[in-house]
Amino acid sequence: MALRVLFCASEAVPFAKTGGLADVAGALPPALAHLGHDVRLALPKYSAIEAAKIASRPVGKPFDVRLGDESFPVSIEVSDALPGVSTYLVDCPAYFDREGLYGQPDDAQRFALFCRAALQFIEQDDWKPQVIHGNDWQTALIPVYLRTSYAQHPHLSRIGALHTIHNLAYQGLFDPPVLQAVGLDPSLFTIDALEFYGKANFLKGGLIFADLLNTVSKKYAEEIQTREYGERLEGVLTKRRDDLHGILNGLDYETWNPKTDAFLEANYDAGDLKPKAANKAALQRRLGLLERPHVPLFGLVSRLAGQKGLDILGEVLPHLLRLDVQFALLGTGEQYYQDLLSRLAADHPDKMGVALTFDNALAHQIYAGSDMFLMPSRYEPCGLGQMISLRYGTIPVVRSTGGLADTITDFNAETGEGNGFSFQEHTAVALMAAIARAILTFKTPPTWSRLVRNALAADFSWDRSARQYADLYQRVADRRRS
Repeated sequence: MALRVLFCASEAVPFAKTGGLADVAGALPPALAHLGHDVRLALPKYSAIEAAKIASRPVGKPFDVRLGDESFPVSIEVSDALPGVSTYLVDCPAYFDREGLYGQPDDAQRFALFCRAALQFIEQDDWKPQVIHGNDWQTALIPVYLRTSYAQHPHLSRIGALHTIHNLAYQGLFDPPVLQAVGLDPSLFTIDALEFYGKANFLKGGLIFADLLNTVSKKYAEEIQTREYGERLEGVLTKRRDDLHGILNGLDYETWNPKTDAFLEANYDAGDLKPKAANKAALQRRLGLLERPHVPLFGLVSRLAGQKGLDILGEVLPHLLRLDVQFALLGTGEQYYQDLLSRLAADHPDKMGVALTFDNALAHQIYAGSDMFLMPSRYEPCGLGQMISLRYGTIPVVRSTGGLADTITDFNAETGEGNGFSFQEHTAVALMAAIARAILTFKTPPTWSRLVRNALAADFSWDRSARQYADLYQRVADRRRS
């Protein structure tokens, strides 16, 4: 049964991006549309979208959105930049014609206006979604408004709400007076609604008022119900455990395809892996490493932060660099880790190449040219790096957490099963042991070839994830209808 869904997000490729949410918002709606659903996307019209010259046209009549004591003129434009998906851009220059997407002192009001504008547009438009799918704290007020301000509305009250947690660490915390400023009754500042240790918590509101909840892997859905990963919301999530689901993000198999990737030295696929060696040599040349085909080359493309496991990787690198191995690292982040990696690369120029920047072409080349790919994350809600590396026949070495646990099965040399190497404890010792197993396996070519074939056989395309989301939408629609 075809469903009508409005997908609301604060960023989406190709319009605006700071992180993985944009990739999801740019890929999931088209995948759902491909399955026959009427899915439309809504996001703010940032100045970056104007600068990118993405074509759009006005739709509907302009209207005012009231927040507290102020009213703001809003207009809606629609773009066809995503295949099969109408993208509604909420144009409010007072709030979105600025540099950057986040980090403004009035972010609470900015994204509250986005939420209210999306609902007011539905109110005036002929098209009515059955489900609104919100993402992270920036859209978490949508279910709050639906079940409070619009509780008696003849149309909006019947719309179901699904809310997705992409990273529980980001919750949208503000001082209590913000509730009145965004048009919510101060009575919602209670432990059973948006109150959170003396702050107003927008994400908590979404978790409480949405019909169903989900996050981006089954393992992460379990982890966030514990004190270790729950970011002080584990009680709310445990209470809603029956309504909380985990669906892995998919991977865009057209963008990430070693057979057609224009950034590679040589293209290849599962039927012909020989050209992969040319990509390794090209990567070694680009980063100033010695061209040694039989030395294991580890890649890493990451934000350089403790959450991504740079703390334990920083501990083991000095020891690993005494071995016959090489490293190719790309990313930016905390200054401490940038300085550490720069020093190690300067001390070992033939073994370690570091690029402290954002370079899309180099990222593709690291995925294709490396033998192994490192993701020693402290936590990882889903992760795409391990899916990309599998797609390129590059073996992941990961900590078994979140989406990494759901996608990577530890390789068993005796049975030939598994698609990578994983470790449990977030310690340098455990990481070192996993890397040692990877190196040992690499030195046995027939076993390594079997492992690479296993990696290439994995399927994490968006089609499977989209079907699971469609099932959740149907459950939300059925619940609201009943």
